[in-house]
Parts: sequence; structure tokens; C-alpha cells
Amino acid sequence: MPTPRQGDDHQSPAAVSAVGLRKSYGDQVVLDGIDLRVPAGSVFALLGPNGAGKTTTVQILSTLIGADAGQAQVAGHDVAAAPDGVRAAIGVTGQFAALDDLLTAEENLLLMADLLRLGKREGRRRAEELLERFGIADVGHKRAATFSGGMRRRLDLAMTLVGDPRVIFLDEPTTGLDPRSRRTMWETVRSLVAAGTTVFLTTQYLEEADQLADRIAVLDGGRIVAEGTAEELKAQIPGSHVRLRFTDPDDYENAAAAFPGAARDDENLALRVAGDAGLDALRGLLDRLDAAGIRAADFSVHTPDLDDVFLALTGDGATTTGTDTADSTPLHVKETLR
Repeated sequence: MPTPRQGDDHQSPAAVSAVGLRKSYGDQVVLDGIDLRVPAGSVFALLGPNGAGKTTTVQILSTLIGADAGQAQVAGHDVAAAPDGVRAAIGVTGQFAALDDLLTAEENLLLMADLLRLGKREGRRRAEELLERFGIADVGHKRAATFSGGMRRRLDLAMTLVGDPRVIFLDEPTTGLDPRSRRTMWETVRSLVAAGTTVFLTTQYLEEADQLADRIAVLDGGRIVAEGTAEELKAQIPGSHVRLRFTDPDDYENAAAAFPGAARDDENLALRVAGDAGLDALRGLLDRLDAAGIRAADFSVHTPDLDDVFLALTGDGATTTGTDTADSTPLHVKETLR
């Protein structure tokens, strides 16, 4: 189940904020003045097609690169004026696992603890705790090179948590994972947020944003083109309708006459009636059928999903390449199937 939506709580302190961030490489504008606000203890998803500027945003907020203009704060520290403060408060997991394949899982975690100067006793305690937490304690003695993709991502995230960061940046963390490994990662993210960690997530998997995020910003062409909860974004897109299917051709024709604006599917004896798909509207539609003595074999309610939001708001969304399996069909394929 998705985490409860928290909405845009402007009374909550911001774990991440940005105003007017800009970044260009030569003549190519990557970020064109974006504003962000992420309440502490929430999941914020930055959604967008390839090349939209998602990774660049994470790199600026995590102090890996500088912005050309604008201001940003992370965990109360200015990313330009106090980068060391930002780095001490964050963890970053990129698109590819940053592991030393020659080391075991435990040795990778101990190496990170040494880099953070935790001390041998504390480092070993954290390593043991994280191996257990991520379900890899039984293979902690095995080299990372032997791990599956899902196990590598879990170990990579565990390394991010060695320093107990207040804010975690996950840049497309489930790219290339199978559906089961992705769901395991989702559960891990939920547990982190339940413990008070703020998660800034970039993704092009629509279901991932829908499942995890309290708020979603859609980034396209270097600009934020929409922001809100998943429900708020879906509500902006027209397309709600009820599909009525009939077994009797006479009922089908009578219903088509009763709803002259409905889209017909003569082959399947089905009508697509556009409009509000809420309970009251649905009850009114069925009452009209009953009053006319028309019997529908069945009906289904369709409302816009994040696919529709993405395709409506991004200029090249239809060519975005998500390459996961059944529950993450590539966007261009989904558009073709509609």
C-alpha cells in the first residue's frame, strides 16, 4: 500500500528547498529556474523523461556541482556557502551501485564507516545493524561481485545509511531491477521515512512515484511544469469516463441514443461516456439507464493515472524509455495500447 499522502504542509520545516536554480552547459539550458520545497520526514519525487534535468538537480543539491544561479538549502545548510554541513547531513545513492566488487558486503560497509571516521567499534556496530536490516547478513562475508542486482542496490543503500543521514537522495534507485527487487526497495524507503528520514527521489517509473511520494514535481525541459500529490496531478487531466458494455444490440443502440455524445465501440457493443467518474455521477448514469429500461451487462470506471499526467505535461513523454517488466511498461508502449 502507498504511504499516506501528507500534502504540502507549509507549517513543517523544509528539509530541502530551492529557489530559482539554473544550470547550463554551454548553450544547453539544463535547469531553467526551478523552485522546490520538501517538508522534513516526507518522500518527494522528481518525475521526468530522460534529459529533463533530474540528475543535475540532485547533483546541485548534494553539492557535487554548483548552480549557475539561484539558492538552495539542505538540512538547514546553504549548498553553496556551507557544503560541508550539507554533506554531513545527507546520503546519496546514484543510478548505479557504488560498490567495491573485490570487498565483501561487510567490508564495503566498514570502509564507508572508516571514511566517515566513526571509529572501529561504532563502524562494526553500524555494519552489523545494516546487514541485518537489509536482509543480507547471511551473505555479509561474500564479495559484492557475486550479488544480484537487487542485492547490490540494497547494499548500496545500506552504505548510504552508515552515517545515519537526515536527508537521502535516491537518483533512479530501481533502474534495471526486476519487479520483486523494486518492491523490496520501496518497502525500504517507506521504513526510512517512518523513522523520520527525508527522501528525495528521482524516477521515470510512474508507478514508483505513485506508490511512494507524498508530493510529486514533474520536470520537463528544465522547468517544473506541475507539482502536487498524485491525486492532485491526476485531477488536472481530463479523461474520466465510464465504459458501458452490452450483450443485447437493442440495449446498445438505445443507450447510444440516450447518450449521444458517447464514443461507440460497435464491435464490442460498448460505449465510453465521458464525465465525472465520481459515485454520484455514476449513480445518476445508471439511474438514467434504468429509467429507460436499458440493461448494461457490466461497466467500468476509468480515471486519469500518472501515465496520462506525464504524457499530457511533458513534451517528449511519449518517447521516454522505461524498460522494466509488466508493471512498468514503457510509456510509448502504453500510449500505443490506449
